[in-house]
Amino acid sequence: MSTDVHLPKGLHLLADFHGVAAERLYDTLAIETLLREAARAAGATPVGGHFHPFGPGLGVTGVLLLQESHISIHTWPEHGFAALDVFMCGAARPERAVQVIAAALCPASVNCRDMPRGQLPLPT
Repeated sequence: MSTDVHLPKGLHLLADFHGVAAERLYDTLAIETLLREAARAAGATPVGGHFHPFGPGLGVTGVLLLQESHISIHTWPEHGFAALDVFMCGAARPERAVQVIAAALCPASVNCRDMPRGQLPLPT
């Protein structure tokens, strides 16, 4: 494990994927593999993870812990919906992770919000 120090400054992306084919949202191993690929594409380092299936044809909830923070996903195949949470600090590029996941899940629409984290408030 690297001993690189990361500042608390980072970017937190919240992405809602609508209109995703159900078969892309219930394969636990495929989703874990996808999140690991997305982390690598973003320049992040996975350090652990846990992915939980809710049963045949049902959704998955999972989190990939990163040296730079985390990626989590919650899926609802019956609604064609996935909620993605990507927070990374350091030199990692969370937008690249979202791009990789969107390219694989092929949503009809994506609503992505970003929130800078760890920045000091402006003086009043």
